Amino acid sequence: MPLRLLPSTLVDRIAAGEVVERPAAALKEIVENALDAGASRVEIVIDGGGRRLMRVTDDGSGMNAEELALAVERHATSKLDGEDLLAIHTLGFRGEALPSIGSVARLSITSRPREAESAFEIRVEGGVKSPVRPAALGFGTRVEVRDLFFATPARLKFLKSERAETAAAVDAVKRLALARPEVGFTLVTDDRPPLTWPARARDAAGQRARIADVLGQEAGGNALDVEGLREGARLSGLAGLPTYSKANSLSQYLFVNGRPVRDKVLIGAIRAAYADLLPSDRHPVTALFLNLDPREVDVNVHPAKTEVRFRDAGNIRALIVRTLTDALTAGAPRTTSTAADRLTQFARRDFSTDYRPEARPDNYDWSRSWAAPEGFAGSRPDHAGLNEAPSRFDFDLPAGDGRGFGGGSGGGSGLGLGLAPSADARANAAPAAAEALERPLGAARAQLHETYIIAQTRDGVVVIDQHAAHERIVYERLKAAMERDGLARQMLLVPLVVELDPSEAARLAERAPALEKLGLVIEPFGAGALLVREVPALLGNADVPALVRELAEHAAEWDDALPLERRLLRIAATMACHGSVRAGRRLRVEEMNALLREMEETPNAAQCNHGRPTFVTLALADIERLFARR
Repeated sequence: MPLRLLPSTLVDRIAAGEVVERPAAALKEIVENALDAGASRVEIVIDGGGRRLMRVTDDGSGMNAEELALAVERHATSKLDGEDLLAIHTLGFRGEALPSIGSVARLSITSRPREAESAFEIRVEGGVKSPVRPAALGFGTRVEVRDLFFATPARLKFLKSERAETAAAVDAVKRLALARPEVGFTLVTDDRPPLTWPARARDAAGQRARIADVLGQEAGGNALDVEGLREGARLSGLAGLPTYSKANSLSQYLFVNGRPVRDKVLIGAIRAAYADLLPSDRHPVTALFLNLDPREVDVNVHPAKTEVRFRDAGNIRALIVRTLTDALTAGAPRTTSTAADRLTQFARRDFSTDYRPEARPDNYDWSRSWAAPEGFAGSRPDHAGLNEAPSRFDFDLPAGDGRGFGGGSGGGSGLGLGLAPSADARANAAPAAAEALERPLGAARAQLHETYIIAQTRDGVVVIDQHAAHERIVYERLKAAMERDGLARQMLLVPLVVELDPSEAARLAERAPALEKLGLVIEPFGAGALLVREVPALLGNADVPALVRELAEHAAEWDDALPLERRLLRIAATMACHGSVRAGRRLRVEEMNALLREMEETPNAAQCNHGRPTFVTLALADIERLFARR
């Protein structure tokens, strides 16, 4: 087949396949043009997921008739000061977006500079350009895209549902709105209420306010400020708490010099920073802004400008990992702020449903909900004939020896909810030291169900999961010992034989050198068995056979492509789980307080190795709202 030049319309359609793979990509290009034009206000309308209509109106600098004609020509751009392709200070310059969109859709552009007396319009339908003509418009630019891919109907088969395409378009606008807090946005779609994000100041406070506008107050309230600088590169923004995570990485918003990107280096660095704080199937919520010399990053490695290439990727990775790690480990332990809100909502729903007279049938036995104790002289509120109830509570009063609920003679079930404490719950049995009340986690006052520690602070209550908390402490001890001088081993007086599935035993035996670095010395002992000779001293009286069995089950999941240190940390996390205080163990007050003090000194103590919260804080104000005291 002889060589030939392709027609310009076909060239445009080939370019469109690279730049405009879906409506969200076309919308992103148009909004970027509005931002590069200096717009302070952008209004966006989407219909049919963007296939039927996308309209973007801005109050930017606008274009005159000559510029409007050039705007739909390939490789025409106003975003390069000269010919240096590395000195990029705008959101893009490839010069293919508008002609590519016009080759596969019905495109119209109306624009008017501030100093012009009138506006002008140009239309492009399926690659065919119309002459520029006068039009009516205030200053700025309006771009309309209708019937996307009508000129290439085969592309329509690759689009998802209208709802999915709308969601992708909204996400693209969200990322640009986060990148430019000083610009006001209005977004109107056909399947949800309009979104309006007012312009904010272009500083740290404005950035945080815009993040709360776009991602929601819950995300803003469960994030930490981050700030880092390394060899000329600066990182800022918000990093979500490990206890506030998502099932995918779509809530990771990353920006390089104000440009939204999805870069493997950045995503990998975020995962490394959270590796000890989240399970592998959970992802943090982040909004991170990376600023560096434009010559240190290539923004033109992808036609859609969503990927970048760094000159020194190692420096960028180190900056992100160190900055996020420092932010997540600094200061007192902190857990998600939504727990109290959820508890309040649950309590309101429960009581408003169960105790409204109109919510019960006429023959409802109110004695199940409220009854007076024997000898009680008062009466209940006069609700629908409630004065005839039997005289008793349906839960036990505390016994005289101070043993707490459940210690009375009636054998009740604890407020009728089956939640009677299974351990010592005397609130006054352990006087709270004044200095302990001022500590972040307060003073231990009780243990419930031999699993949860109740601590009192000066202005609230803290509920601690003793196993999850101690698991984090043991894990951090293992890490520190590995970095310092290796783990101390404890030789077993009598070696343990652990029976396993033959394949699991063989697989774990292959990992013996790595396990030995962590203080666990094993060796094959016939078919389907392992002999354990030494264990890490930090694990104390851990259930060694159970530990070996769990390690054997997960040995197949250990990724040999990971660095040895990362593989060792995964093994250490499993060991920490087995070497920590188990749920169901009764603790003395001294032990509980010791655990709280050690949590306050332990990095990442707000969550265990699996990403679950180790404690929940209830402010006194939240508790008072539960009981309608405020």
